Amino acid sequence: MTAAPPAAVTDAAEALAEAARSGIPCPPVRGLFAVGDVASAYAVQRRTIESRLTGDRRIVGRKIGLTSSAVQRQLGVDRPDFGALLSDMAVPDGGTVPADRLLQPKVEAEVALVLGADLPHPQSTAADVIRAVDFALPALEIVDSRIADWDISLVDTIADNASCGLFVLGGAPVPLTAVDLRGVRMTMTRAGEKVSEGSGADCLDGPLNAAVWLASTLAGMGDPLRAGDIVLTGALGPMAVAAPGDTFEARISGLGSVRVGFAAPEQGDLS
Repeated sequence: MTAAPPAAVTDAAEALAEAARSGIPCPPVRGLFAVGDVASAYAVQRRTIESRLTGDRRIVGRKIGLTSSAVQRQLGVDRPDFGALLSDMAVPDGGTVPADRLLQPKVEAEVALVLGADLPHPQSTAADVIRAVDFALPALEIVDSRIADWDISLVDTIADNASCGLFVLGGAPVPLTAVDLRGVRMTMTRAGEKVSEGSGADCLDGPLNAAVWLASTLAGMGDPLRAGDIVLTGALGPMAVAAPGDTFEARISGLGSVRVGFAAPEQGDLS
C-alpha cells in the first residue's frame, strides 16, 4: 500500500493534538488516508508522541489494544494494535483524575507486565517473554478518544495512540511463577456495582500471547521493548464509561486490586 503523503500525516496529527489541547473532540481522521492504511496511522501516532516528549516526559512502556475478538470483528481487523505509555499518563493507585484531564473516558481492567530484560527478537516466543518479565500487576487503563463520539476505525484509533488516555497500576508485584495469567478472573465495579467481568483468556487467549505479539511486532519495527518497560496487555472484559464523581475498582484473582476515582468539576488535581 502506498503511504499517505506527509501532509496528510501532519494534518491528522495536528487535528488530534488540537482536540487534546482544546478539549473538543475532532472528526475522524480516516478520510485523510486510504482504507486500512495502518502504516500512515502509526506515522501519525509517532509524530504525536514525539511532539509530547518535552521536559521530563518520557515513554515508559506500551499498551496493547484490540485484543478482544468481538472488538476486532467490530473494526474488521484480525490483529491487535499498540500505543505508547508516557510518564505523565500514570495515575497512582487510589488517585483521582481531574475533571478536565480527558475528553471521553472509559475504564477497562488489564494485566500489566513490567520487564526486567530487553525483548529484541522479531520472532519472540512465550519463553522469551516469561524470562523477560520481572513481575505482573493489576491495572486499569483509562481509554480516551480525541475522535468525536468514539466514531473510530482501525486507522483512527492507531493514529490516536490506540485511544490511550491514562493508566493505573496496583502496588503489589506478583512473579509469573505465582499466577496463571490465562486463568485469572476479573471483576470491575463502579461505586461498588459490578460493571465488567472477564478472564485472562478473554485477552487474546491469554495476556502472554498479547505480550508475545507486541514484543515481536516492535522488534520487527526496530523499536523493541526494553527492561523497565510497562506493558498493558489488553482488556480482560468490557470497558465502562466514566463520569465525574465515579470510582472504579478492579479485582483480578492472583494479582489483587487497583482503584481510581474521577473528580467532580469543582475538585482539584491528581491526588
